Amino acid sequence: MEIKADTTVCIGAGMCALTVPAVFDQSEEEGTVLLLQQVPPEDLEDAVRRAVTLCPSGAISIA
Repeated sequence: MEIKADTTVCIGAGMCALTVPAVFDQSEEEGTVLLLQQVPPEDLEDAVRRAVTLCPSGAISIA
């Protein structure tokens, strides 16, 4: 699994960072998504999928 994050689409809702803080964070300057792990460990894949579905702007995706 590889994660893609588009900061130009992100609205800073923070659902990804709340759902999987080991993989996502938010920029202090803009409040947009920061990808901490582009390829998360297998045990976090279900949580990452949930974060993708919870993202209100569709800024994160799985490749």
